Amino acid sequence: MRTIRIGSGAGYSGDRIEPAVELAEKGDIDYLVFECLGERTVALAQQARLKNPDTGHDPLLEERMSAVLPLCAKKGIKIITNMGAANPVAAARKTAEIARAHGLPSLKIAAIVGDDVLDACKQGDLPVLEFPGSMKQLGNRIVSANAYLGAEPMAEALSAGADVVITGRASDPALFLAPMIHAFGWAMDDWNLLGKGTVAGHLLECAGQITGGYFADPGYKDVAGLARLGFPIGEVGEDGSLVVTKVSGSGGAVTAQTCKEQLLYEVHDPKRYLQPDVTADFSEVEIEEIAPDRVRITGGRGTARTDTLKVSVGYVDSFIGEGQISYAGPGALARGRLALDIVRERLKLTGVAASELRFDLIGVDSLHGPQVSAQANEPYEVRVRVSGRTENMREAIRIGNEVETLYTNGPAGGGGAWKSAREVVAVASVLLPREQAAPQVRFVGAEP
Repeated sequence: MRTIRIGSGAGYSGDRIEPAVELAEKGDIDYLVFECLGERTVALAQQARLKNPDTGHDPLLEERMSAVLPLCAKKGIKIITNMGAANPVAAARKTAEIARAHGLPSLKIAAIVGDDVLDACKQGDLPVLEFPGSMKQLGNRIVSANAYLGAEPMAEALSAGADVVITGRASDPALFLAPMIHAFGWAMDDWNLLGKGTVAGHLLECAGQITGGYFADPGYKDVAGLARLGFPIGEVGEDGSLVVTKVSGSGGAVTAQTCKEQLLYEVHDPKRYLQPDVTADFSEVEIEEIAPDRVRITGGRGTARTDTLKVSVGYVDSFIGEGQISYAGPGALARGRLALDIVRERLKLTGVAASELRFDLIGVDSLHGPQVSAQANEPYEVRVRVSGRTENMREAIRIGNEVETLYTNGPAGGGGAWKSAREVVAVASVLLPREQAAPQVRFVGAEP
C-alpha cells in the first residue's frame, strides 16, 4: 500500500522554526505543512492589509521560507501553509522573491483566494452564533469575514504542479488532508476516507503539542528534551491509516497518551466534528503504541459535509487599558494591596468609564530571584496589575496613567511601572451557504 509522509512544521504563527528544518533535513517527508493562522490572527492581518496592500500575511513568512525553501526544493518536498492570512497573493509573491534569491526561479507557487467573504456576509445579515444579534448590528465595527475553506482547492493546486501552496483562512486539518486527496486521488464524496484524513490532520495540526510539548507536566507527565522538541510526522496510507512519529533523536515523545490528548483538543462533539470537507467521526478511533515514538491510529470515519461554511468575523469590540508596577522587600504584599486600593478609589474619584475592571497581584520571585524570596513567610515581591475594558481609547489610557502615578503618590518603593492602551479585535462566527464562497487557485511566477 502506498504511503506518504507529512511533517507538521508549525502549530501557530510564532512557533519555532528549527524543528521544521529538522523535518526537511531528516524526516524523509513528502510534504511540509505550516499551520500558522488563528481566528483572531486573520482579523489583525486584515487591519494590516488595509494600511499596506503588500502586507497582511504572516510576519514570519520570510524567515520560515528562507529557512526551508532551498532544502525542500532539493528534496522535492511540497510546502502547504496558511501563512497567507489576509493576503495569500502577497505572500505568494514574497515567497517567489525568496525563491529567486535562493536560485530557485522555477518553483511553482500557488495562492488560494476566496476565503474573504465580507461582502456576502454583510448582504445576508447572518445571525451571530456566540451571542444574540447579527452582522448588521456589528455595523462599521466589522474588520473582516473569512470563511474556513476546505482541502479541495489546495489539492487542485498540488495536482496542477504547485511546489508551494499558500492559503488564507482554511480549516486546520484541511491543510493536511489536501496532500492525501492529491496523492491518493480520494473522491470528494468518499466520506469515510475524508473522515480518516481529517483525524490525521487534527492530530498533526498543532505540531509540538502531540510530541509532548503541551502534554508535559513535571512529576506527573514527564517529557524529556523539550528544548529540542521534535515536531510530528504522519505516515498516511491510501486507505487512511495513520502512524504518528517524529525524527529519531529529537526531543519529546509520541505516545498513546500524547495522541489521545491531542485527539480531544478543541473538539466539542467527537461524533460530529464539523469540517468544510466532511463531518468527521472520532468516536471509534483506536490508538496503539507499536514501537517507541510510533503510534498507530485507526477507526476514523465520516459522513456528508454540511451545506454551510463557518466564517470568522473580526470586529472592534472595545479598548483595554492596563498598568503594572512592582513592590519588593519587607511588606511588599501589604504595599501591593494598598496600591490596588488606591487605584480602585482613584478610578472612581476621577470617573473613568470602564465596563470591566481587574485588580491583580502577580508573581512571587520575578524581581530579585528565587534565592532571596524562597525563605520569606510571605511573597518577597509582588507585581500589581490593573486592567480595564472601555469604549474608547481615551478612557483606556487613563487606567494605565493612574497606576503610573503610584511612583510618587502611592506606597513606598514602587518600580518598573508599565502601561498600555490598545484596541481589542474580537471574533464572532456566522454560517454562510457554501456556494457563496468561491475559492480559486492563482499561480505566482511560472505558470503550470
